[in-house]
Amino acid sequence: MKTAIISGASRGIGKAAALTLAKNGYRVIVNYLNSRLEAERIERTIIENGGSACIYKADVSDPQATAEMVEYARSAFGSVDLAVANAGIACYGLLIDSSADCARRLIDVNLIGVINLCREAGKVMLSQKSGNIVTIASMWGEVGASCESVYSAAKGGVIALTKALAKEFAPSGVRVNCVSPGFIDTEMNSALSKEDVSAIVSEIPLARAGSPQDVADAIEWLASEKSSYVTGQIISVNGGLII
Repeated sequence: MKTAIISGASRGIGKAAALTLAKNGYRVIVNYLNSRLEAERIERTIIENGGSACIYKADVSDPQATAEMVEYARSAFGSVDLAVANAGIACYGLLIDSSADCARRLIDVNLIGVINLCREAGKVMLSQKSGNIVTIASMWGEVGASCESVYSAAKGGVIALTKALAKEFAPSGVRVNCVSPGFIDTEMNSALSKEDVSAIVSEIPLARAGSPQDVADAIEWLASEKSSYVTGQIISVNGGLII
């Protein structure tokens, strides 16, 4: 059985990815930071459906905590076959009105957290001569978003990191790809009014918001042998909002 670590797996895209990968035979490490009850529910659901999962609390912006999580997976289960660097936070507002602490936290979680997980999982995968990393960026990392400048910068960094790591890791048989979601119906967007959501959806060519499952399906494909010749790619899951 292969082992997958999914950061930020207690809700939204991470939750959908955990459930989907478990159905495909992965033993899933459900990483969380604050949402223990939600993580436990996912763990229980996976086990009740015949899968294998365990929860693990770690702040991926902390390099030591991330290293300990990856080592736990390696020592407990013998390998780390897939890492999904999904954990992320958002903050909306003008850059000139934001605090330095807010900007630092956005970078720490959305970019440094991805770097930490890629580095620690990469150490194991390179020694195994096999493995798969999927990072989660955002369409705003591709084109930038007004009032989400630091978030856009962090996600743009994830995209650049993915392309660079794909070149570094490929000779050791490790693939690195990125899923770049568009407007997805998750808790991160729950503060938007119905009017705001309608206005956004009206701009999407496929005429609907994306679901966490839409993103999880892309992650599943990148994790599978069906994409065995794909690395360093950015898979945009945005309904055609940006092309």
